[in-house]
Amino acid sequence: MARRRAVTAGLVQLLYPLRCPVCDGIVAPAGEKICLECLKRLRLLTPPWCMKCGKRLSAEGELCTDCQKREHRFERGRALYEYGSAAQAIYRFKYGGRREYADFFGEQAAEYLGDFIRAVSPDALIPIPLHRRRKNERGYNQARLLAERIGAYLDVPVRSDILARGKNTSPLKYQNYEERQNNLKKAFNIRRNDVILKRVILIDDIYTTGSTMDEAADTLKAGGVEDVYFIALACGEGI
Repeated sequence: MARRRAVTAGLVQLLYPLRCPVCDGIVAPAGEKICLECLKRLRLLTPPWCMKCGKRLSAEGELCTDCQKREHRFERGRALYEYGSAAQAIYRFKYGGRREYADFFGEQAAEYLGDFIRAVSPDALIPIPLHRRRKNERGYNQARLLAERIGAYLDVPVRSDILARGKNTSPLKYQNYEERQNNLKKAFNIRRNDVILKRVILIDDIYTTGSTMDEAADTLKAGGVEDVYFIALACGEGI
């Protein structure tokens, strides 16, 4: 049975070779999830980082400027990569149909953020949902794929049936904090009336101002969740 699975996996790799998350070429050597030469181009976030949102700090202190100014609704969060090193990979993961990147990103998150996740000891991982129209356009929700891989590696339940996106918000990329807040107001809703989760971790691809995480956390807390944390693939640098 094990040999049969190995042969099947080998045939799948031959017919549908994995693409490297960094260069988007066929992964070399075969059997890896990323080209070994490309791995060093992804820069992991290292201390010092903001004790609230996880942005890397360029000066000493516990909080970045954003978190000093605003009272976020989440408890704490962490990101995996410096945004600049992972931006193109995340773009293809979101918009380019590269679902297979989820396995590599999930493995990296489990390895480097696993201690944080285990310390939180969440009842579940909850991916930030897409509006159904946007999900139909892409064919999948990249945050859900990422959450499922992290959950599989760390044996943490994933609940995609709790949070829904009822408002098809306009793209946030070029909006400032106030515009994002207004755009995201009442964007989420609870899909179930029997939520019994007390501590959860939200999963998303990018953390910028925290507006998405705050609105999602606010909705979850209104539905009975007590503590909300987050994990993101990448975030910018704090000051």
